[in-house]
Amino acid sequence: MSNALDNLKYDANGLIPAIIQDHANGEVLMMAWMNHESLQRTVETSLCTYWSRSRKSFWVKGETSGHMQHVKSISVDCDQDVLLIKVEQVGAACHENYRSCFFRDLKDGDLAVNSERLTD
Repeated sequence: MSNALDNLKYDANGLIPAIIQDHANGEVLMMAWMNHESLQRTVETSLCTYWSRSRKSFWVKGETSGHMQHVKSISVDCDQDVLLIKVEQVGAACHENYRSCFFRDLKDGDLAVNSERLTD
């Protein structure tokens, strides 16, 4: 698998965007960044591991909150520069405790919340 990981097109910072989708219903849950090592860790553990650009460190989704992402499949787009990872999401994917990070819709120039918080 490492050869396939080596052939992906990472950006100038060594990162590749990962779109995270619920494997059961197709809901887009979040987008995060991965580098070669975080993707390798994800493959090895079947738990989504990302690269934090602000903290410059790895983070396993749900490590502190318990809202884990169990990997069901990893797909690569035609240009090999974007990942689509289908997961079994435990709890909220969003750090604001919504199921999805995409909990707001742009309507008539305003943002409208489109779902309920899972927890306060």
